[in-house]
Amino acid sequence: MNLSRRTYGSLLFVATLMIGCGSTADILSTPIENIDTSPLKVMDLTEAEKKNWGHLDLERDTIPGMAVDRAYSEIIKGKKGQKVIVAVIDSGIDIDHEDLDDVIWTNKDEIPNNGKDDDKNGYVDDVHGWNFLGDAYNEQLEYVRLLVSGDTSNPRYQEAQKQLEDDYNLWTSRKTQYDQIAQAVNNADKALVKATGKEDYTLEEVNQIKSEDQNVIQAVQIANNISANGLTLQEAKKEIESGLVSINESLNYNLNKDFRGRKTNDDINDITDTSYGNGNVKHMVKDESHGTHVAGIIAAERNNGLGANGVANNVEIMALRVVPNGDEYDKDVALAIRYAVDNGAKVINGSFGKSYSPHSAWVRDAIKYAGDNDVVFVHAAGNDSKNVDVEPNFPDDNVNFVEVSDNYIRVGSLTENYGSKMVSGFSNYGKKNVDVFAPGSSVYSTTPENEYDFKGGTSMAAPGVAGIAALLRSQYPNLTATQVKQVIMDSGLPLTTKVVVGGDASNVKPFSDLSKSGRIANAYNALIMASKIK
Repeated sequence: MNLSRRTYGSLLFVATLMIGCGSTADILSTPIENIDTSPLKVMDLTEAEKKNWGHLDLERDTIPGMAVDRAYSEIIKGKKGQKVIVAVIDSGIDIDHEDLDDVIWTNKDEIPNNGKDDDKNGYVDDVHGWNFLGDAYNEQLEYVRLLVSGDTSNPRYQEAQKQLEDDYNLWTSRKTQYDQIAQAVNNADKALVKATGKEDYTLEEVNQIKSEDQNVIQAVQIANNISANGLTLQEAKKEIESGLVSINESLNYNLNKDFRGRKTNDDINDITDTSYGNGNVKHMVKDESHGTHVAGIIAAERNNGLGANGVANNVEIMALRVVPNGDEYDKDVALAIRYAVDNGAKVINGSFGKSYSPHSAWVRDAIKYAGDNDVVFVHAAGNDSKNVDVEPNFPDDNVNFVEVSDNYIRVGSLTENYGSKMVSGFSNYGKKNVDVFAPGSSVYSTTPENEYDFKGGTSMAAPGVAGIAALLRSQYPNLTATQVKQVIMDSGLPLTTKVVVGGDASNVKPFSDLSKSGRIANAYNALIMASKIK
């Protein structure tokens, strides 16, 4: 988990605030009338579209979704297909969530809570998966752990020292900015509460205030600036509080060389030391929502009248708690992949990543193990706005661009806005090392305790593609992992549109140069192409 993955909404909001005050069917080709010429979608998305845009269709809706709804209405219809287990290697997952509780994998060979390894797979009471983190939650970043090790012979040691200095200064500066803005917003809120006599005042009531008090006048101005950015002042307070929590966690845990997060008493440098962790795959705190959100994108129960629809309709989610509030350990990732393979998963989603990986070979070997056993591994490209052909991002499936297996799919992120701003500003990219793009900005899905929320990141794009992989494996179970990968890449919509890369308006590239396929994932096309494979 990279620092760059965190607090997108809050940081963008604060930046704006500072500035204000920063089958028989045919496979679809790219619809020329909607892509390379007008019309583009210029109206704001409706509330329903915002919550479902990743399932919409570029040809019909001029929204760069994955045509999931069209796939169900025109191809899948009532066909359930074969049950597919999808392993979600992530943070804890709320397996009791109202929109997930009926799609959670259960190990039928394990008797719950009897303290025995009934199925003799090496994991005691692994009823719904395994928790490799035990009771831990906060953790350092990998390069900080490198510095703590004192291994000056490591070729990246000096680079890590420089990065810690830069990151610490960056996040300390952000904390100062947030503290200043928090004070201004809190003072404005107090002034407006006093002036209106209400804690839940509206902007209309604020603008009706008549006062010569400079504090009140400034408070009204702040409320209007915030409103121009789509929030109430009360909502802004919550955004800032959330941002401060993340910033403090970064400084106190992620970047703190004196912090020790590991609690499992295993040797992190010994891949054979596997007797650690427990069977509690749920989140430890409510803010540990990443895994629940990812699981919902893949498999939230469809059309049940609740908050979100998953991409795949006949899957079981195997929960593997591996990603802390910091960087995951290579050992945990490698063992989780092997656990998933050995216990029946046919698709694995990995919405995590980092720039340092001391035991990358362990993870690479595990990915190859998955490939050798016909399991698809889908991985998020990362949120550093970087070219991963040039700068490292782990886990990967290659050594000097020579792939160890053909089951690995790396996914970049799209926004809902077709055109030059279609690629998410945070998304990594790479003509050699990214395979395909999918919806990742502002995706609506499940969060702990029967709640739902929008989150953005390549972490949200990968599970969309994992959902397509599960659909293919469900509807066409004879397809191999290699074929599933190739179908997803070949069936996407190819685009030649020039797009802004890395959120830098001066960096414009053809979309086709950002990934190996040059395409956006498309469930409708994928199912059609799969049906034609003998």
